[in-house]
Amino acid sequence: QGQLVESGGGLVQPGGSLRLSCVASGVFLAHYTVGWFRQAPGKEREGIACIRSTDGFRYYADSVKGRFGISRDNAKDTVYLQMNDLKEEDTATYYCATSFCNPDSVEPGTGPYDYRGQGTQVTVAS
Repeated sequence: QGQLVESGGGLVQPGGSLRLSCVASGVFLAHYTVGWFRQAPGKEREGIACIRSTDGFRYYADSVKGRFGISRDNAKDTVYLQMNDLKEEDTATYYCATSFCNPDSVEPGTGPYDYRGQGTQVTVAS
C-alpha cells in the first residue's frame, strides 16, 4: 500500500523559511506529477505548486510565486517545497498529492492509484 508522508512544518516568524518534504513509500514517485496544497480553517483548499514527472514543468499559484519553490529528488522518492518570506496568511495545513499539473492550476488526482498525505501544519506568527 503506497503512501505519502509530509514533514517539515512548524512555527516560524514572518519573513522566515521552511522546507517541506513529501516522502513516498510503496510508490515510485518519479512516475508521478506531484502537487502541494494547503487549507486553512474556514477556507477552501488551495493548490499552490506542482511539478510534472514528464518534463519538470512547474506551476505556482500567484499567492506563492516568487517565494516558494518546488523540486524533486527521484532517487529519494521525495518532493520538496521550499518556502521563503513566509507571511501570516501562509498559515495552513500543507499536504502533497499525486496530481494533474496544468499551466494555470493544479488538481489532486482521484484515481485508485493516486495518493495524498495527511498533511503538516505550518504556522506563521510573531
